[in-house]
Amino acid sequence: MSYFKTALLLGVLTAIFVGVGYLIGGQMGMLIAFGIALAINLFAYWNADKMVLRMYNAQEVDRRSAPEFYGIVEELANRAQLPMPRVYVIDEPQPNAFATGRDPNHAAVAATTGLLNMCSREEIAGVMAHELAHVKNRDMLIMTITAVIAGAIGMIAQFGFFFGGSSRDNNNGGGNPLGIVGAILLMILAPLIAMIVQMAVSRTREYAADRGGAEISGQPLWLAGALAKLQNAAHQIPNERAEARPATAHLFIVNPLSGRGMDNLFSTHPRMENRIAALEQMAAEMGAGTYAPLSQPRRAARASVPSSAPPRRRSGPWS
Repeated sequence: MSYFKTALLLGVLTAIFVGVGYLIGGQMGMLIAFGIALAINLFAYWNADKMVLRMYNAQEVDRRSAPEFYGIVEELANRAQLPMPRVYVIDEPQPNAFATGRDPNHAAVAATTGLLNMCSREEIAGVMAHELAHVKNRDMLIMTITAVIAGAIGMIAQFGFFFGGSSRDNNNGGGNPLGIVGAILLMILAPLIAMIVQMAVSRTREYAADRGGAEISGQPLWLAGALAKLQNAAHQIPNERAEARPATAHLFIVNPLSGRGMDNLFSTHPRMENRIAALEQMAAEMGAGTYAPLSQPRRAARASVPSSAPPRRRSGPWS
């Protein structure tokens, strides 16, 4: 059902986009706007993962530099029957994580040092299983396309205001069908509707990834516990990079924005209480002991983080 809903919402976004293009310039305006969006989508398809990892200065780690964290991701990827993704650590005190990449063969998962230092090994496994569920469902490609189409709608709506305003003097020439009032309404309503649809797509995929991640780890309460901890910390520890780039907020497992401005007015994430309740219900349905626990880490293996990272807590999997 979630896939049908996602496809339906993407169809609505596309229809809005095509409709706005038609209102601005008729068939030719629709084709031009669609061509621009297609070019942006192609660029995003090949480069979105590199761009977002560079934005957050993510550092790639391997079995030698972060054996325990890398081992958790490796075991979960094997359980999910996924290719091993590239693994990154972000020097950021706010606990959070995201996945990126156009398909499972070109995927990357990233966790902040705040997550790795604050959460237990089981909670980290729950979070990374959620991110691998995004990879398995190809959600990052869906979210990239959604964000680009929504952005394109806002862009051509701005064009509509200027072309619509000038068309009041050209109505006799069969020009733009928009008047000044219609142009203003288009400029306001089209991006607003696109944003609402984008939120709906993101929230749908988050619920699906919560469920998929719980199935991969076999322990829904691991993710439920991590979500509660991450939500509380996200309100107390600002993520300055995310605050400067609010358009990337939907990538993270919990909303990284502090809400200092209007960022949380239209949240791309479902209510945390609903996510946790769904995971608790899933745990009750699965019962205890349905899946084997993750293998215990090797005591001789010690992880390392970038030298600029904050001191490690001995309670986390870095100890």
